Amino acid sequence: MTLEPLLIVELLVLGVGTGFLAGLLGIGGGMVLVPFLTYIMSTRGLSPDLSVKMAIATSMATIIFTSISSVRAHHKRGAVRWDIVKGLAPGIVIGGLLASLGVFALLKGSWLAIFFGAFVTFSATQMFLDKKPAPTRQMPGTAGQLASGGGIGFLSGLVGAGGGFISVPFMAWCNIAIHNAVATSAALGFPIAIVNAIGYTISGQNVSGLPQGSLGYVWLPALALIAVTSVLLAPLGAKTAHAMDVKRLKRVFACVLYVLASYMLYKGLFA
Repeated sequence: MTLEPLLIVELLVLGVGTGFLAGLLGIGGGMVLVPFLTYIMSTRGLSPDLSVKMAIATSMATIIFTSISSVRAHHKRGAVRWDIVKGLAPGIVIGGLLASLGVFALLKGSWLAIFFGAFVTFSATQMFLDKKPAPTRQMPGTAGQLASGGGIGFLSGLVGAGGGFISVPFMAWCNIAIHNAVATSAALGFPIAIVNAIGYTISGQNVSGLPQGSLGYVWLPALALIAVTSVLLAPLGAKTAHAMDVKRLKRVFACVLYVLASYMLYKGLFA
C-alpha cells in the first residue's frame, strides 16, 4: 500500500471531517475514521481482516491528537467535568489494556466489524429517542465509576473509538447535561487513546502482511496526515456544539452513528 497523491488527499479530507466531529460530538473521530479507513485500506490490497484491525488501531492513535485539541476548546468554556474524568480514568486504563493487548489480537476482523456496528446502532438509538433519565439518577460512586470506566475502555479498545459513543449516553443517563457530557467525553478520549494505541502497537508486532510504515497495527502515514488536519478542525466543532440546542445535538450524533454502523455491519457480514 503506497502513499500516492490521491490517498494523501483522501486522508487529509478525512482528517478535516473527523476533527470537526470530534469537537462537535465528543466522539474522538473514531466512529467516522474506522469505517472510512477500513474502506480505504481494503480497496488498496489489504485483506479484510487486516483492514479492519489496522483501521481500528490507526483511528485510536489519531484520537491522541484530536482529543487534546478538542478538550482545550471545551475547557475554555468551562464545560469539562474533571471530577468525572478523574473517577472514570483508572477503569478506562485497565479496560483498554485488556482489550488492546489481548482480546483485540485474538478476534477476527469480521467479528470486530460486526461488534462495532451492533453496539454503535444501539447507542445511536438511545440518543435519537432522547430517553429521559430518572430525575434522581446521578453518577455512581467510586467503585461504580471504576467499573464504568473499565467498560468504556474495554469497548473502546475493541472498536477504535474514543469512548464518546458509550460515555456520552452514559453521562446523559446520569443526568449530566449533554454539553458537559460531550466535553467530558473529549477529555476521556486522551487516556483511552494512549493506552489502546500502546496495546495495538505491542500486539501487532509479529503480524505478517502489514504495509510499510506500520508500527504494530498502527499505520503511521495515515496517523500523521489525519492528525494534522483533525487538530485544526476540532476547536471549530467544539464551538459549533455550544451553539446548538440539546435535542438537535443528540440527533446529529445518532444519525452519524447510524450511517457508519451500517457500513461496518455490511463489512463484517458480507466482506
